[in-house]
Amino acid sequence: MASGPDLFVVCKNCGAEVSPYITECPYCGNRLRKRAPKIERDGTISEPKVRRSRRVKTRREPRERRIPGVSAPSFGSRPWATIVLVGLSMFMGLALVWIADFDVIPFAVADDPQKLLYGVFAYFNAWYQLAVLVAIGVFGWLLERRHGPVPVLLLFVLGGIGGLAAGVELESGPFVGANGAGLALLCAWAVRDAVAARRGEDYEGDLLGTAVISAVVFLMPAFVPQASWVAGGVGVLVGATAGLLLARAPES
Repeated sequence: MASGPDLFVVCKNCGAEVSPYITECPYCGNRLRKRAPKIERDGTISEPKVRRSRRVKTRREPRERRIPGVSAPSFGSRPWATIVLVGLSMFMGLALVWIADFDVIPFAVADDPQKLLYGVFAYFNAWYQLAVLVAIGVFGWLLERRHGPVPVLLLFVLGGIGGLAAGVELESGPFVGANGAGLALLCAWAVRDAVAARRGEDYEGDLLGTAVISAVVFLMPAFVPQASWVAGGVGVLVGATAGLLLARAPES
């Protein structure tokens, strides 16, 4: 607030009368004010406004990007088992179509058990192959990042080869493809989120998208004669059992 000019001010330390336009006492060095007063054009004196200190904006560190349901230590590793399975399925599928070798289709497990190793990678139908490889690639990748490559390989063997063997024996037909493996990996991944959703707990996965993919893969035998219903059922059973066991196991 503006005021009339004072002739002097009294130093509180030594009691000397000093000029009102200085900040320190010339006799004792006592600090009289932080800043010198401002002299207006009409001769009045006003106290300087205290400037508010500006906050220094600190640069925020970028948040670590994480995949839902994937622990941080495993984010940097690559899912080699899933990459090999998908790559081998694509290579074998294209090679068998190119050479038109239908002799790899297993008709009986007892007669040609080695054909199961070839038949699980053969499809002879592009849509069938696409649906199964999407399930294996997506959920095998997620499962491998969570628990490592061993469960992925075991589920592919039990759900894929085991499911194909069960389909050939029980349905007595020539079947190919790894629809059982795709459903086994999908169910093993989704069981933990499904249990959490039933308990009313938070979960990070997309159960709706998982249900759509599982329905497409499971219903493939209705449109593709080379796909087995039994193989898909075995994959669901194997994956659900593995999912309950893996839900209690620590993540890698």
